[in-house]
Amino acid sequence: MKTTRNFNTVFDALYSMLDNDAWTYRSNGNAIPAINITEVESQYEMEFAVPGMTKEDFKIQLDTENNLVVSMEKAPKSTPEKRYLRQGFRASAFRQSIVLPDDVNREGISARVENGILYIVLPKLAPEVVKPEVRTIGIA
Repeated sequence: MKTTRNFNTVFDALYSMLDNDAWTYRSNGNAIPAINITEVESQYEMEFAVPGMTKEDFKIQLDTENNLVVSMEKAPKSTPEKRYLRQGFRASAFRQSIVLPDDVNREGISARVENGILYIVLPKLAPEVVKPEVRTIGIA
């Protein structure tokens, strides 16, 4: 039974899409990494568990509909002298499309791979400060 989530932020809503079973059907059926999404005052941070992968294995794009598309493809290495008797893990490819919140600075997005984790940093846009203006109201 699914539980209802109380959305405190826009990114909570985003994470609920990842929590929904339907999102897995958008992948290509291969292993899908675990994802952590956090928020601090100045940015959102995403962490994908991708042991054994390097930065060359990933492609990260922004599309015209404000989606962050993260894909990974790694050709399995097979050798004639090594035969798998059991293969419990094998991440050869995945593709995940995530709708970004409106307050993400698309130009400042960065990514790195470190110790089996793909980190994606999504900086927030600076909030607009609206200064009250002095104006005279005419009397009709």
